[in-house]
Amino acid sequence: MMPLAQASSALAESLIDDPFYWAITGGLGTDLTARKHALSRYFHYSLAEAERTGRCIVAADPMLGAAAWLLPRSPEVDAAESSAKVKYLGSVLGPRGMKNYQGIVRYMAPLAARVVPRGAWYLSIIGILPSAQGRGLGATLLTGTLAEASHAHVPCYLETFTPRNLRFYERLGFCRVANHLEPTTNKEYVIMQRGG
Repeated sequence: MMPLAQASSALAESLIDDPFYWAITGGLGTDLTARKHALSRYFHYSLAEAERTGRCIVAADPMLGAAAWLLPRSPEVDAAESSAKVKYLGSVLGPRGMKNYQGIVRYMAPLAARVVPRGAWYLSIIGILPSAQGRGLGATLLTGTLAEASHAHVPCYLETFTPRNLRFYERLGFCRVANHLEPTTNKEYVIMQRGG
């Protein structure tokens, strides 16, 4: 199995209960195996997108996890990437999952744009296989890109639905800048920023 595929499986195991990922696999009902399979495909695509237009950081052992960063891109590149992603995700998530995905993104994107400086780097995804959590692997995946952003004087941001992750991000220098109740999931999430 290739590293991105291995990392994608770890992300699916790690993030299956996250309200965003649960919502976008909602069309698959109670079939946990099908949900994880769809998420693995979603994460594989997202990691490849990060390789193309941001930073894709895979753990030394890819079976343990990865992080995906999206960096600012030209309007032309953004349009092409967004169009390709919607087409691909439609085939993976099905109509209900795709409706949830688009609804959540449409809600969250403008709210982030209000509080996050233009040009900020976006930590789109990070996940560590549950059995490997608590060993510092998450911080290891992020420190290189955070140092790169600091050196370039570029702010970074993320959005999280998981309250237990807030202290982890705060230890890495992120601060809470906003929180909102997302209507599709009916869950609160936090926007966090570092630098800027």
